[in-house]
Amino acid sequence: MAKKIFWCKTCLNMSTRPRIEFDQHGRCNACQWSEEKKLIDWEPRQEELKRLLDKYRSSNGSGFDCVVPVSGGKDGSYVAYTLKHKYGMNPLAITVRPALSLELGDQNLSNFINSGFNHIHISPNAKVMQKLNKLGFIEKGFPYYGWLIAIKTAVIQTAMNFNIPLIFYGEDGEVEYGGSTESKHNPLYNIEYMKRVYFEGGYDKVFDIVLGDAEISDGDLAFWRFPTDEQVKTHDLAFTHWSYYEAWDSYRNYVVAKEHCGLKEKEEGTAGTFTNFAQNDQALYSLHAYLMYLKFGFGRATQDAGIEIRRGAMTREQALNLVMAYDNQYPHDFIDLYLEYYEMTKDEFDAVLDRYANKDLFEKIDGIWQPKFTVGEEFTV
Repeated sequence: MAKKIFWCKTCLNMSTRPRIEFDQHGRCNACQWSEEKKLIDWEPRQEELKRLLDKYRSSNGSGFDCVVPVSGGKDGSYVAYTLKHKYGMNPLAITVRPALSLELGDQNLSNFINSGFNHIHISPNAKVMQKLNKLGFIEKGFPYYGWLIAIKTAVIQTAMNFNIPLIFYGEDGEVEYGGSTESKHNPLYNIEYMKRVYFEGGYDKVFDIVLGDAEISDGDLAFWRFPTDEQVKTHDLAFTHWSYYEAWDSYRNYVVAKEHCGLKEKEEGTAGTFTNFAQNDQALYSLHAYLMYLKFGFGRATQDAGIEIRRGAMTREQALNLVMAYDNQYPHDFIDLYLEYYEMTKDEFDAVLDRYANKDLFEKIDGIWQPKFTVGEEFTV
C-alpha cells in the first residue's frame, strides 16, 4: 500500500517519527503542544508540584528529598538546581556512567558536582554494559541500549537503597518533541510506560538474551533489573517529568546550567548538528543519531531545529538549510572506537547499519546511504 511521507508544516518533524500525530493543518503534536503551553495556566500544576514535594520532603529518613538523574548536561543540571534553590529540596544527583564517555562530558559533570550537589556515580558492570549495548545495536538499532536501560533501572535501584521514593527526570520527550501524548496530562508515569515507549518493547527480549549468557551471573545484572510491582508499592516509588510542572525550555536550561553549574560547550561544532551545548557526554550518541536518521529519515539537526523553531529563534526556512547540511553525517571520527568497543569488523558494523537503513528512504551510493528524498517535499513510497 502506498504511503505518503511528509513534514510538519511548522517545524520539520517527519511523519516517519514513531507515535507522532498531525492535526488537520499539518502541524505535529510537538508544535501543537508548544502553542498549548503558552495558553496553559501553570499555577495548578505548580500547586501539584508543591504538594508532591511536601509529601516526600525529608520523609524517608535518608536526609535526601528526591533523586535527580544527571549527566552534567543542561537539563538534569537545571532540574537539580531549581529543586534545590527555588523549592528548598535536597536532591541526590545520580549519574550512570556511559560506556564511551567524552572528556568534555566528564568535565561538565565534575563542574556540576563542584557547584554544590550531593552526587553518586554508578558504574554498572562494564562487561554486561558492553553486551547489552551490542545487543541493542544489533537487535534494536539502539547503540547504547544497555545504558538507556540503566539510567532508569540503576537509578531506581539506588533510590530504593537510599529509601528515596521520588525521582525527577527532565522532559517528557514524547510530549515535547513529538510522539505519544498519553502522558501529557499525567504528572506521574510507570515502569510499563518506560518499557513500552522508551525501550520500544525490547527490554524483555534483550534482557532474556543476556540472562542466557553463561559468562553473566544473576548478580551481574542487578543494576539492570526493574523493581517488582510489590517493591514499587512498598517503597511508594513515584516517577515524574519536570516538564509537566512548567513550560520546558531547553535553551533556558542551558543558560541556567552554564551560569550556576559550570556547563561548558564544545569549542567546535558537534557532529550531525549545528549546536554545541548538548549531548556532549558520550561518543555513542553520534551513532544513535545516525541510526535514527537511517531508520526514519531525520537526525539530530532536525530535532535541534525543531526546538529552535518552536521557541521562536529560527524560521522553518533557516532550519531547512541546516537540516540538509548536517543530518546525513556518517560518524567517521568515532568508527575505530565503535569497532573496538563492539568487537566488530567494519563489514560487520556496516551490515548492522544496512539492516536498519530504510530502503524506501535511502539508497547506497559509494558505500554511504544517501536520501532519495528532499527535506520538506512530500513524496509517496
